[in-house]
Amino acid sequence: MAYTTIDDPSVYFQTVLYTGNEQVRNITFGGSSDLDVDWIWLKSRSGSGNHHVYDTVRGTQKHLRTNLTSAEGTNSGTDGVTAFGSDGFTVGANTGSNENNITYAGWGWKAGGSASNNTDGSITSSVSVDTTAGFSIVSYQGNATAGATIGHGLGTAPHWIIMKDRSNARDFFVFHQSTGATNRLKLNATNTSASSTFINDTAPTSSVYAVDGGTAGNASGANYIAYCFAEKKGYSKFGSYKGNGDNDGTFVYTGFKPAWIMQKETGNTRDWTIIDNTRSTTNPGNNRLVPNEAHVEATNNSTDFYSNGFKCRQNQSNTNSSNGDYIYMAFAENPFVNSEGVPVNAK
Repeated sequence: MAYTTIDDPSVYFQTVLYTGNEQVRNITFGGSSDLDVDWIWLKSRSGSGNHHVYDTVRGTQKHLRTNLTSAEGTNSGTDGVTAFGSDGFTVGANTGSNENNITYAGWGWKAGGSASNNTDGSITSSVSVDTTAGFSIVSYQGNATAGATIGHGLGTAPHWIIMKDRSNARDFFVFHQSTGATNRLKLNATNTSASSTFINDTAPTSSVYAVDGGTAGNASGANYIAYCFAEKKGYSKFGSYKGNGDNDGTFVYTGFKPAWIMQKETGNTRDWTIIDNTRSTTNPGNNRLVPNEAHVEATNNSTDFYSNGFKCRQNQSNTNSSNGDYIYMAFAENPFVNSEGVPVNAK
């Protein structure tokens, strides 16, 4: 079996940087391949603006903000993301994603384009999925029935799910394989991993995930969106590690050179952090953004990216406190070994 089926990760994930000008404009990804983007996450770097998330399933101009509990908002006029392109997106003049002279980061993922009905679960879902990349965008309406199931379309059990009630002001609930099916985290908050039945204390299967009858994932008549991820060797990894509080931090093996990493300590009230190889181009990478806050970009993350993993430097509480338990999600710049068994990176 080939080490990886994805020799060029830029087909499925890329980061783009731009400076706002308050005019309608096309933003183009610059990777080695075009990115037919379906999920876009935008954040100002030099300004304290909210995180804005758009996807092709909910449609253009419909945004969620990962640092807030607010319900889905819809931009007016030409504001917000007004089009998803074959290698980028069109952004309007609104201050949330295109304020004059403010620098921005945009992260884009490919799913499956237009959504299709999925009847694998007891609730019919609308799913855009790319099984090669292990990513699906899932929309459904809750029915308040404990044990209801939602089809995700991945064909393998998801390792990470981010779920949000679009209709109401509620948290972004997070399932991660390392903290288990009886616990949850909140993407919009610093909370520790805590006991929760939001996925009905049931591990996801290759076809569905479960929800309880509560508001986190299944309030009657509420509309939900979920971003589901399954690991793909050489492209994505959703794991855990223990910090050591040392400048020679714990090495975390991913099997690829990371392009993007999001981390969270699960046992203490810490921020989530995001680092990528486009904002930080040399080791150690220091430029971090915080999904649960509208903060400007900080420069104290100190993480080395290697050909087969990463290492967090310093006694930095958000990424490397002594004996801290952390989860992470990571996507590749390059696989360590390509589909023909040839090492890709010498570093």
